[in-house]
Amino acid sequence: MAVLGLGIDVVAIDRFEATLESSPTFAERVFTPQERELGTHSLAARWAAKEALAKALGAPAGLHWHDAEVVREDGGRPRLVMRGTVAARAAELGMTTFHLSLSHDAGIASAVVVAEGD
Repeated sequence: MAVLGLGIDVVAIDRFEATLESSPTFAERVFTPQERELGTHSLAARWAAKEALAKALGAPAGLHWHDAEVVREDGGRPRLVMRGTVAARAAELGMTTFHLSLSHDAGIASAVVVAEGD
């Protein structure tokens, strides 16, 4: 496997929280119903993950935020679920495996995405 894409993003949690409060439709536009059930820190990390994923995909226009979802595996590890526009872009680039790391501490949420393919 070769690394075909890499993305990283950081989010100031207080600014993210202010965005959620000032733009009530933001959460509906970018998060799935399951993601919206989470707290602010987890949402900020998921927003960073979606931004990092977009960067790993080359940040093309036309990606739909709901086509990328961060879920937790049984052991708690975060995993990306992609469909629609996001899955199509990944396939176009030959990306088959994605690694995701999330963190939130000291008022910052961050995410790193590594995309691999043959």
